[in-house]
Amino acid sequence: MFRGNYPTRVDDKGRLKVPADFKRLIDEKYGTQFYITSRDGKVAELYPYEEWQRIEEKLARLSNFNPAKKNFLKRTNYFGQLVEMDGQGRLLLPQLLREAADLKGEVAVMGYLNYLEVRNLEAIKTEVQEPFSAEDEKTLDELGI
Repeated sequence: MFRGNYPTRVDDKGRLKVPADFKRLIDEKYGTQFYITSRDGKVAELYPYEEWQRIEEKLARLSNFNPAKKNFLKRTNYFGQLVEMDGQGRLLLPQLLREAADLKGEVAVMGYLNYLEVRNLEAIKTEVQEPFSAEDEKTLDELGI
């Protein structure tokens, strides 16, 4: 499972060097292919292709007329690209997504169990200062967390 935050940099060519702890897990469990996308244009979501295929299998069971399916696919296809990790452990972030999410220079690479998120470092610093909502606290309480 991917967990934790590993601040790093996106280079001038838009390549992200995958942090060593995440790279080790990727090497053990996944291949070199990733589907990189976003649902909102603010955050890059890096799915090992195997994990992305699980999402696609669930979506395939829904009707093509399902509005949530169409909305999700519209966004994830707009921002998404299949990417191969190079021999140095780098992933080229799609240009459209890099520009929309301001992913240049310092970024945070965070583990979200079965995928990674890449965020502008200053933006995430601001976001984590916000308190949990009452709804978040209720959901966590129901889970016993």
